[in-house]
Amino acid sequence: MGKGRLPGAVMASVAACTVALLTFALACLPARGQSAFDRPGGDYFNAPVTSGDPEDCALQCERDRRCRSWSFSYPDVEGGSAVCWLKNTVPPRVPGNCCISGVRGAGVIEPRIEGVETSIDRPGGDLRNFELKAGEGEDACKAACTADNKCRAFTYARPGYTGREARCFLKKEIKPPRRKAGFTSGVVR
Repeated sequence: MGKGRLPGAVMASVAACTVALLTFALACLPARGQSAFDRPGGDYFNAPVTSGDPEDCALQCERDRRCRSWSFSYPDVEGGSAVCWLKNTVPPRVPGNCCISGVRGAGVIEPRIEGVETSIDRPGGDLRNFELKAGEGEDACKAACTADNKCRAFTYARPGYTGREARCFLKKEIKPPRRKAGFTSGVVR
């Protein structure tokens, strides 16, 4: 055997161990829940989520052996609370801004949009705030901030999180971000 070379059996063993280790590592990564998707059907249990946080729904599924997937519905405009739906099947996902859904073992993936901080509140430093019209979202709030030279940042609250309707908070100061479900923030200038 030459210097610096490993016998074929050792090389094969190292390769097999590497493949096994990578397979194990990938299997341990949790599947993720996805924002703006619902999984209709397969429901066996539902309960209000008083925190309004989809992570609580994912955790509830994780703790229930019957649960294979879940859907979290944001609070409705009539003042109802957020709801967690546990499912004993894994129905196909369908697009829906009402919800976040995932499979057992899932965390939550929030959309990554440049200049927008999902599930973030920036409390304090308010310039003014106002109710948004039905159908208006974080884009309308960001546009209002961009149009106002005194506005440096914004926070958008989904319907049901600060009141019945969606609300936009324009900020004259940039305050530190805090994780808070149902809120979207951003710094404009």
